[in-house]
This record gives sequence, C-alpha cells and structure tokens, in this order.
Amino acid sequence: MEKNRNTSYFEGCGREGPINCIFLTEFHHTAGPKITCQVPEDYIPKDTFEAVSVYIIPKAQLQRSTLTITVWSLKILGFPVRIDNKKYARNAFYFNLCFVFDSWARTVQYEPLVKKLSEYLTAMEVESNFLSQQEQNSSYRTRLVSMLKQVLHDLNNHKMCTLSEGTMTTHLKVVRVCSDPSPVLDHQVPVFLETHDMFRSEQWDLTTQQVLPYIDGMNHVAKIASEADVENNLVKSCLQNLVYYGLVSMVPIFQYSNMYTVTPKLRRLAIDKRLQDECLRTVAKTGRQMPSVRDVFRMYTGMTHGTTVRDLCLRFDPSALHIDERRLVQFGVLEGLIRRIQRFPVVVTECPTGPLQTHFTGLHSVDELCCLIGLKTRHLLDQVERDSNTVFIWK
Repeated sequence: MEKNRNTSYFEGCGREGPINCIFLTEFHHTAGPKITCQVPEDYIPKDTFEAVSVYIIPKAQLQRSTLTITVWSLKILGFPVRIDNKKYARNAFYFNLCFVFDSWARTVQYEPLVKKLSEYLTAMEVESNFLSQQEQNSSYRTRLVSMLKQVLHDLNNHKMCTLSEGTMTTHLKVVRVCSDPSPVLDHQVPVFLETHDMFRSEQWDLTTQQVLPYIDGMNHVAKIASEADVENNLVKSCLQNLVYYGLVSMVPIFQYSNMYTVTPKLRRLAIDKRLQDECLRTVAKTGRQMPSVRDVFRMYTGMTHGTTVRDLCLRFDPSALHIDERRLVQFGVLEGLIRRIQRFPVVVTECPTGPLQTHFTGLHSVDELCCLIGLKTRHLLDQVERDSNTVFIWK
C-alpha cells in the first residue's frame, strides 16, 4: 500500500479515507515503546514511530484518552491503556492499539471503535495475558495478526466487524457523525454514492431491503414507494437514513426539458486531475472509449438560463462525443458543478380560474406539482402555456 499518495485532499477537507494500517504498541520495561504487531507489516517506519512514541505511550494523565497524532503524511488514532498489576515488570502493562490514516482523512467516526477495540483487548489481557505474552506465545501472535487483518478488511469494506475470541465477542460499526440531512421530498431522486458491495442485506431493516432494488438514479421517491409497495413516509424515512450515512444523495428528476446553470465550482474541473478522471469514468457512454475533458467542459459551460438539456444535445450530439448526457448531469449536480434551474408557476390574477391554478402560488416547482397532482410534466407545461393568467418564475 502506498504511504505517500499524490492527492489534492488536505487536512480539514472533510473527506473520509480508509484505514491504511493497524498496529499494537507496548511499553517494554527495558527497551521502551515498541511496535509488537502491525498489519500490513512494516507500514510504519522505525524513524516515524520513534518521533511520536512519547505521544503513543504517553504520561499517566493521558491514559484512557482518545489521541490523534499527525506526523508527515500520516494520522495516527489511538487509545492508550495502562493495566495495573504486580505480575508485570514495573507493576503495570502499557499498550496502545492504533489506526493509521492519510493525514487529510476525517477520523472522528473511528474514535469510538478504537476505544471499544482497546477495551476488548484489555479484557483478553486480563483473562489470559493475550497481549503481554505476544513475543513468548506464537499462538497468541498468530491470533492477534489474524484479528487485526479482519478488522482492517471488514471496516474498510463493510464498515462493520464482529470479533469472537473464546467466550468474548465484540461488534464494531463505523457510525458517521454529521448533522441531520434535509427532509426527503416526493419529487427527488435518490442516487447511490457507494457501490452495491456496501449494502449487505443483514445490515439493513426490512423497509430498506424492500426499497434498495428500486433506487436506480431515475425513480423519484413517490415512484419508489409505489413500485416497492411501501408507505410513502416510510420510504422517505428510509432514504433520509441512507442520506445521513452518506450512502445516497438526493437529486432533481432528470428530464430533457430541464435547465441547468454552472456554479463557481466548475473551475475545479479544469485544474483537478482526480476530479477529471472520476468525471470521465462516470459520464462515458461506454467503457471502451473515454470522452475528452474538453468536450465535457464545453457541454457543462453550455448549460445556462434558457437552454434545456434537449437543446444542449442537439447542439453537441453527446453520443458522438462518447458522453452519456444523463450521467453528465447527475455527476455535475452531485459534485456541485451545476445546479438545476427550477420552474415555479404563478397565477397573476386575484382569483384562480380552476382547481389546478390553486396550486400555482410560486411556492411549488413543476417537479413537485407533477408528483402532487399526478400529471406528466409535458401535460402540466401545456396547461400553463395555454393559460394567459399564469406565468413561470425561474430560479
């Protein structure tokens, strides 16, 4: 695994990264602080460990506290523990189980896991000297290496892990710490932000298991509720939960009559190589031939007030450029490169002329009204166009 990655990420950017390494260190009564086990092996160089060992095995005042240490390109998260007992040299055994990340990674969600896993190892040490006998007992060492490999693999791939040793079992789960998401609306479309490998059936409640197959990046919330035969509010709660955990994001319905406009974030596409590569992989019509950054950028800059997606396709012919226009729009919205320009019908007379016009208050977008009333967008737009007392507000 590469220790120094070329990346545009920076500390405080809010991005989450994988656990790159897990290591166990202890205070040897003659040799001082030393790493007794790490997965993968030799990930932490000796000079790096020596530079921060005083913080990894700290003074008594910092024992049983979550500590985060950033050194060069690494961020080390640990929970130092001291076990007092006369059977140990110096009457105490000091150890620290540490997770290692890239220096830019957000790690607050791993703090409870490091503490819980350290307490699990403490219980094993009290019961059978599992940690303090690592060098003398090869069986203990083999079991510890296997355990740390399992934790590293399961947390990185599934965000959860179950460990069982003898009569003791512990369950670890990564829980993201973030603010509550905005309410999910009927006319919004859920889009996966993670691969389907992240969704194991036993991880989710029955409602979520019913809803997941209908999330395809095209179905809006009301349609998902209908096709999954699940009550609408339950679907919204389920999706809001997935949004909270960063597995799903909500985007507007895609239609060729939609209009979009660029945001200041589009300049990132011109300078960020990582974003360019991710964009090209996502918007490519097939995996055989990639579009060019220039053509993708031209299509984004062509999005403006008064220009629909249909107009854009007639002008650029995205198929000939190896671009999938639906994925282009979806990627742009998810990355904040573009935003949807919504239409809000408003009746300009004091008295609405029919039951449909009572909804034209300027507070509800066309997407929202179509879901509320049960009309197709084209039919609603035709009725508004024929009504001289109704106008559109675009914003």
